[in-house]
Amino acid sequence: MGSVSIRDWGRIQLDTCEMITIKTKSGRNCDITATDWGFYLGSSLNARLKREGFKVALVRNSLGKFFINVVEKDKVSLFEEYLIQEKSRVVTWLDEQS
Repeated sequence: MGSVSIRDWGRIQLDTCEMITIKTKSGRNCDITATDWGFYLGSSLNARLKREGFKVALVRNSLGKFFINVVEKDKVSLFEEYLIQEKSRVVTWLDEQS
């Protein structure tokens, strides 16, 4: 388990109503916005992220831990391979909820 190596690029401290945008190599954008109660992790799941070409999954790993993954629509097959490798599964696609 845990065969993925992650590099830490540093820390950013946001004040209330400040936002950063994470951009993929393919040019898609995902925002993180600070609020006085915490963070919006990404834009609206079924509107802006969808327009940007993302799907959003609630994932559970083999240890019972939950994660929210933002997946580029045209890379779902790569994501599925990752899930198998990490012994994880999609609980639900949050962007498909009505």
